[in-house]
Amino acid sequence: MNFQIEKRVAVVTGGSSGIGFETLRLLLAEGAKVAFCGRNADKLASAAASLREEFPQAEILALRCDVLDAEQVAQFAQQVSQHFGGVDMLINNAGQGFVAHFDQTPREAWLHEAELKLFGVINPVQAFLPALERSDIASITCVNSLLALQPEEHMIATSAARAALLNMTLTLSKELVSKGIRVNSILLGMVESGQWRRRFAERTDQQQSWEQWTAEIAQRRGIPLGRLGKPQEPARALLFLASPMASFTTGAALDVSGGFSRHL
Repeated sequence: MNFQIEKRVAVVTGGSSGIGFETLRLLLAEGAKVAFCGRNADKLASAAASLREEFPQAEILALRCDVLDAEQVAQFAQQVSQHFGGVDMLINNAGQGFVAHFDQTPREAWLHEAELKLFGVINPVQAFLPALERSDIASITCVNSLLALQPEEHMIATSAARAALLNMTLTLSKELVSKGIRVNSILLGMVESGQWRRRFAERTDQQQSWEQWTAEIAQRRGIPLGRLGKPQEPARALLFLASPMASFTTGAALDVSGGFSRHL
């Protein structure tokens, strides 16, 4: 399948690891030029080196940037535009969750979750919007969570912030359609990550394999596919939504949860 993004420019926030990194690999495999950012300079350099080794002919720009710092994001956008001359796809993929029930969630956590989930998207969209307006295939794609529709009591602050992000993404899709920019998101279920790997290392039964341990979690949580997702799987959904292959899709929230969703 040809995703029609050869020599097009894609920007991925939070691209140093996990879903963001796998999305970069898919974009590069399709011939796109990529720019990505992250807060940790060492992880950023390691990710860039790995990508350049796998794709030696690719055009890759990796810059340190905190998406919650509007000034840094503006500088990042300026550097990307200067380097590549334009931007066609923006993929927002930054931010983990805060685990706590209501009575254990301090005010600071509520504020941080709201800032991270909203301004982690607002800042990049504002910074890259002028460049996206000049593209003939412009798209903005956001990594969100199934928590937006299916909140968990032990992640109340994150669930609320995710719902706000879903609302904002849909609103943006309506506002930016007149500028020729499609806006979509994916709703993640439980996906393998460094956080899950750390929990696996601390498991009670050290004889359990990763496959056994994650299958047990999936069964306990009621995931029909019987396992956690792999980072490559949501990355494929992001690639599709960001590319012209989804040219008639905007305002969508694609479920990538292994059937965990309880909604029609």
